[in-house]
Formats: sequence, structure tokens, C-alpha cells
Amino acid sequence: MDGSGPVADLHVHTTVSDGKLELESVPSAARRAGLSWVGITDHDRLHPGLSAPIERRDGIRLVRGIELRVEVDPDRLTEGAPDTDRPGEPFRVDLLGYGIEPTEELRRELDRIQEDRIERGRKIVRRVENELGVELDVPIERGVGRPHVARAIAESDATLDYEGAFDELIGDNGPCFVARNVPSFERGVQLLGEASRIVGLAHPLRYDDPKVALELTAELDAVEVYYPYADGTDPEGEGAAAVEDVRRRHGLLATGGSDAHGTSLGATGLDADAFAPVRDRLLGDA
Repeated sequence: MDGSGPVADLHVHTTVSDGKLELESVPSAARRAGLSWVGITDHDRLHPGLSAPIERRDGIRLVRGIELRVEVDPDRLTEGAPDTDRPGEPFRVDLLGYGIEPTEELRRELDRIQEDRIERGRKIVRRVENELGVELDVPIERGVGRPHVARAIAESDATLDYEGAFDELIGDNGPCFVARNVPSFERGVQLLGEASRIVGLAHPLRYDDPKVALELTAELDAVEVYYPYADGTDPEGEGAAAVEDVRRRHGLLATGGSDAHGTSLGATGLDADAFAPVRDRLLGDA
């Protein structure tokens, strides 16, 4: 990017999944960050407040999107590579769909996923309450996820804070972890491909095996190049070079966003030049 600052943050979560930002507050948050476009990418859910693939609100264009978790067939994994998020669990990645006009098939699958989320949430809460001997105030409804449980743990009489809840209890290797029933990578690509203007891979360097994750992009339109990795990943290092190599090799669009779960946007995103080809694909004939 040219350093002029992002005009588009294409990875934002709201209160309908595990974010803190209400949809009505997105335009003002976007203006504060100097953004013109925001991608609403709640986990496994289309925001019910958006009625079109792209909507203009208070001068800001909101893109109806989704972050969909899928699992990868073990046969795709490289020999000797880590092949699980948790022992016994398949390798999982997140797809980002943008400019979605949902098909009935996608709606049905998202309904199934949300029911699975609800049942999983109940199981995790029961396990945590039994483990800690506390009662948790967690609304078990569509969009519920582990962050909701972690916040409730931090607000309870337990001695754990938000990060400690994941580290000690509900993280992928924790005693209160419960796996979700997610669609296969192929199924996710099919569903989003039929409904979205762009389908990409989210945060490729966050996975246990980035090489496997990046090779999946051969079947996608885009890869998330600009992302605020918080684990020490060098944005100019070997991993970033691998992402750029795959992007060029497969002719992918470069997307990016802050993965915002709070109320501030634009920590990372696309500047005007980087966003231009993405914008053109989103707008199409609109």
C-alpha cells in the first residue's frame, strides 16, 4: 500500500456474532477511521440488518459479508505438518465472502450452523460452571461463541480474565472445549461461490500450517493480505512473501481488514490503490 491510510476495512464483526459494535454505529466508526467502505463479516452469520449485497448508510458503503469456518480434508495436509486445531479435530480455516446475495441453500446451512453454535454454547457453559463452581450469565442465542463465554467468566467470581479463560478452560486444548460441526472446505466454497461476489481466505498466517491454508486459495478469488497479526508475525517477513507469491501465482485479489471485534475500525485495511480492483469486483454492473 502507498501509506495514505485505509479507505476500506473488510473484516469487521458486530454484536450479531462476537463483536461489540452495533450495525447502526458502524458508519460513524468508519468516518472516525477515515474509511469509505466496511465489510460486515460476522462469524457464520449474515447480518439481519443488511438487506442488499452493498448498502450506503450515512455516506459509508457497507458490504454484506461473512466469515465462515470450514474444515479441510486430512488428505490435503502436507506430510509431517500439524493437522489439527485440537487432537482428533480436522484442520480448519476461515473463508470470507463479500457482496452476498444469499441462496436458499446458504440460508439453510447457516441456520444449521447457528443451531449447532447454540448447542455447543450450552455444553461449554455447563462444563465451565461445573469446573469453576460458578454461574455464568451467557445469552445462548444465534451468534453465541467462545468470546461470549470468556467475557462471562471474566465477569464472574472466577479468578480468570478473558485471556485466561481461553488459556485455561475454553481454548482449543482446554478441558471445557467443545468442537463445532462445520461444513467442509468444498461445501463452504460452493455455498459462498454461488452467493458472493468475492470468496477469499482469511488471515492465512494464523493457521498451524499456513502452507496448506495458502494452497487452498487456488480455488478462491482472494486472500487476506493486510491483517493485524498480533502474535509476532512479521508483516514484511517470510510469511508475507509466501502470501504474495500465492496471490500472484493464482491471480487473486488482495483483501484486508482489522478483524475488528471492538468499536474502533481501520487498524488495518486497503488504501485507495489496493482497494480499486476489489471495489470494481464488488460493484460489478451496479
